[in-house]
Amino acid sequence: MDKTKRAANPSKSPGRASNKHFWNWDKDEESATEGGTGVRTLYLDGTIADESWWDDDITPRMFKDELMSGDGDIVVWINSPGGDCVAASQIYTMLMDYPHDVTIKIDGLAASAASVIAMAGTQVLMAPTSLLMIHNPLTVAIGDTEEMQKAIAMLDEVKESIINAYEIKTGQSRAKISHLMDGETWMNANKAIEMGFADGILEDAKRGHTDDVVFAFSRRAVTNSLVNKLISKPAPKSEQKKQDAPQGVSIDAAMQKLQARKYI
Repeated sequence: MDKTKRAANPSKSPGRASNKHFWNWDKDEESATEGGTGVRTLYLDGTIADESWWDDDITPRMFKDELMSGDGDIVVWINSPGGDCVAASQIYTMLMDYPHDVTIKIDGLAASAASVIAMAGTQVLMAPTSLLMIHNPLTVAIGDTEEMQKAIAMLDEVKESIINAYEIKTGQSRAKISHLMDGETWMNANKAIEMGFADGILEDAKRGHTDDVVFAFSRRAVTNSLVNKLISKPAPKSEQKKQDAPQGVSIDAAMQKLQARKYI
């Protein structure tokens, strides 16, 4: 969660237009309501930064401008290695303050500062193959012992502020969260759900629909087949012979008949 200038990439230039960053909003027209607002989708795919150094940086100002440009529920897809913790805090606060539902969908990686942003979701869903990572904040400090102590104290406070977001979402104790951060904890979808960092796993709608249809059809087919067999299946020959044989009578009934015949 440190704020650093990333190494130059020959395929990117600081002079390139910022409108080519690797994140954007999409409006789902099929989800549009009668009031003209629909579910908007935001893709966060890049490093979280307080200011844009390259085209794929995500800054709070850029985020706020596009967040407030529309209305209604939003879906935020996250695939980010993290970045600046202060910038992430700003974006987290904007999402928490947003008056509509925010669904977070992690399709790749939500690490470091990006995991803080994920905690702002009304619902957090993870792809089966995605990862979420939390760790202690870090920084670069130069100076004497006093300056180093100040940096340590600052990092301690930053860590406590980050724990606030994790605690609100997960309900875990601060001590346990702190321990997880100390160990740089990586979580797959199942572990994140178990720990409370996520609410569910993203499912393939096409596959889920197909499975439902097959299951329903199979169950109905088996039931109908069994019923048809029970109705149409002829009784075994042994049972038919028993049915054709004369019905017997009890000993008492037989004796009564014999006594009646004696008096005729």
